[in-house]
Amino acid sequence: MNRRFSLHGKLAIALAGAVAFGVLLGVGLALYFEDARTAIAVALLAALPAVLLAARAMIEPVLQLLRGLIALIDGYRDGDFSISLASPRSDELGDLTRAHNQLGATLREQRQGLVQRELLLDTVVQNTPVALVLVDAGNRVSYANIAARHLFNDGRAMNGHDFAAILEHCPQALQDAVASGEDALFGVELSGQDEVYHASVRGFRLASQPHRLLLFRRMTRELSRQEVATWKKVIRVISHELNNSLAPISSMAHSGAELARRGDLVRVSAVFTSIGERARHLHGFIGGYASFAKLPAPRLQHVDWHAFLAVLHEQWQFRIDGPVPAEPAVFDRAQIEQVLINLLRNAHECGSPADAITLSVCCVAGEWRIAIRDGGPGMSETVLANALLPFYSTKRSGTGLGLALAREIVEAHGGRIMLANCADGDARSGLCVTLMLPAAR
Repeated sequence: MNRRFSLHGKLAIALAGAVAFGVLLGVGLALYFEDARTAIAVALLAALPAVLLAARAMIEPVLQLLRGLIALIDGYRDGDFSISLASPRSDELGDLTRAHNQLGATLREQRQGLVQRELLLDTVVQNTPVALVLVDAGNRVSYANIAARHLFNDGRAMNGHDFAAILEHCPQALQDAVASGEDALFGVELSGQDEVYHASVRGFRLASQPHRLLLFRRMTRELSRQEVATWKKVIRVISHELNNSLAPISSMAHSGAELARRGDLVRVSAVFTSIGERARHLHGFIGGYASFAKLPAPRLQHVDWHAFLAVLHEQWQFRIDGPVPAEPAVFDRAQIEQVLINLLRNAHECGSPADAITLSVCCVAGEWRIAIRDGGPGMSETVLANALLPFYSTKRSGTGLGLALAREIVEAHGGRIMLANCADGDARSGLCVTLMLPAAR
């Protein structure tokens, strides 16, 4: 907008008018009074009200604008962006008023967009099948979606209620999952059906106050699909192995019968030897599945590291990296020995030189750390991600149970197993398998 007069121009005109009025008044009074001093004094007294009126006329719009801005700021603080100021002026005050009105319009648009996004987010969260509960520092429910209300409170509202009091009426498995404070799978009976849930608990600060976010995802259908897929894979693996063994046995049995009919007893003996080898292989294969399915609970005992490692040395060659701890460990000796024998066998079968295979034992942060390193080619990212899964194998004759069984044994001891490539610059330099077992029992 083009200004007719700026604020500086209006002030200059007002002051010039007051001065002109004073000068004219002084000239007139000088003609009336013979004493010049008296005339000047009277002129100043007479011009003072004019100056004050001009100053007030200039300051009053500024004060009105400031009062309006204070009222608008109070409204913004309360979240009200609907008020605006009238802007009839064409000077700098008018520019400030219009700029402030534009700011208010922008804030209104952003507020409306934010409200719409909040409504959309709330609609999504409320209708998601994942049960979501937000609990404040006082263990009171700040937010709960529809799935959470049905899971915990029979569909009734939960906001503001004591979460501990609500949990008292829930199944024990659900209470234990919340009390653990960790990610866990648990099963509950809902509406006469067994359901499996995955619980996840995360802590964070909201409005500078500590809160907990609890997520409960129903996993029954997904686990059922995974179970069916696993059984199909098991059936395929077993069928493949049975066919690989039974077909040669059937063929050799037929050949043995034909050789017996001809009286070639020397070759018959060789046939029966081959049949026996295939039968023993099949027996070992089935035995591996049985041991994986019926893993007994660990029988904890004190184990001397020197004697334990000496037994491993009798079966596989490796070097001990670092000192052997003098403090005994507590675990199931037979089970952990089986795990390490399988890992050492894998290290030898991967093509690593025997003198490159090392085993180290140390205690780190209350855990026994057992690491086996080899000098083989290592594993690709895909193999690393799937190596610990049951029935996954890169070997043509492998069952995919060795590392999976090791994982079951270690986790039954309350520990964990990790696989990683030993980095050597930009290339892989062997595989490192680490077992972490609790040191204190």
